[in-house]
Amino acid sequence: MVAGGQPAPGVRGFARAEDAAPFTEYGTPLGLPDLRVLLARRMADQGIEAPPDQILLTESGTQAIDLLCRFLLEPGDAVLVDDPCYFNFHALLKAHRAQVIGVPYTPNGSDVEAFAEALTAHRPRLYITNSALHNPTGTTLSPLVAHRLLKLAEAANLTIAEDDIFADFEPDPAPRLAAFDGLNRVVRIGSFSKSLSASARCGYIAAKPEWIEALIDLKIATSFGGGRIGAELVLSVLKDGSYRKHMESVRTRLARAMALTIKRLKPLGISPWVEPRGGMFLWAQLPEGLDAAEISQKALAERVILAPGNVFSAAQSAAGFMRFNVAQCTDERVFSTLARAMSRP
Repeated sequence: MVAGGQPAPGVRGFARAEDAAPFTEYGTPLGLPDLRVLLARRMADQGIEAPPDQILLTESGTQAIDLLCRFLLEPGDAVLVDDPCYFNFHALLKAHRAQVIGVPYTPNGSDVEAFAEALTAHRPRLYITNSALHNPTGTTLSPLVAHRLLKLAEAANLTIAEDDIFADFEPDPAPRLAAFDGLNRVVRIGSFSKSLSASARCGYIAAKPEWIEALIDLKIATSFGGGRIGAELVLSVLKDGSYRKHMESVRTRLARAMALTIKRLKPLGISPWVEPRGGMFLWAQLPEGLDAAEISQKALAERVILAPGNVFSAAQSAAGFMRFNVAQCTDERVFSTLARAMSRP
């Protein structure tokens, strides 16, 4: 829009389209109905029963988690996160003035004993995690750990936010907390920003029915009806079959990039913590005695950005690790710069 409330010239063509509603009106509070129906079908295929009226569209996965935090948390409330976890969880929870409690993460999921101890010691309101293709470790939650976590959560009246934005990068679907729980105390978060386009701002929350109205109120208070254009785009590519073909190609290319990255890191003495089933993230351990933050600073001087482990660790216990995005490791400079940074005194 320009001054005076008139559409900018580039928008006028869209506004004259046969169906101009996506470009001239706020979206409905729940979000585009046809997309919510399609998302409900997709979740049913994963064993998650979520009728369309239990799905609230958002502009991103981050906005979905932000709405959930606004709904559940008061300043000072404790929130559990995996250690390591996606660094933006730390920033978002800090913005909500929450007390962030890191729980050590294992190749099969959260350390159950440490999780139980954190519940007793801190009485958290919320736990935020990725069940499949965990960021940054690339691991997948085991069914046994999932069942144990849900039992502990039920006893402690804990809500779990299952951030599942990497679901479509999996070669085969893994167990989901939301499927085991039936959206009772698990809230499922999704997004298409990673799989489709960072410009396709469309995410969603699937939650129990009695929470949806309150989340709608928060969505309206913070963003009115949300972005319908992004929702229309996602609906279009999901309906015509192009998204399925796109993701098949993405998974194939990422698998090649993962294998090549592991191969290129081996001569440097950098080894995978686990070899992920899919996705883009590789959590790797440096040779003993090296500090990832120092190496990253040296690489930055050569205009190569690396991700040191402690960026992801609430306890700052991952100084000897790095996260590699294999999709960005096709450039030879990544490895040559890394080698120089590791050998430089």
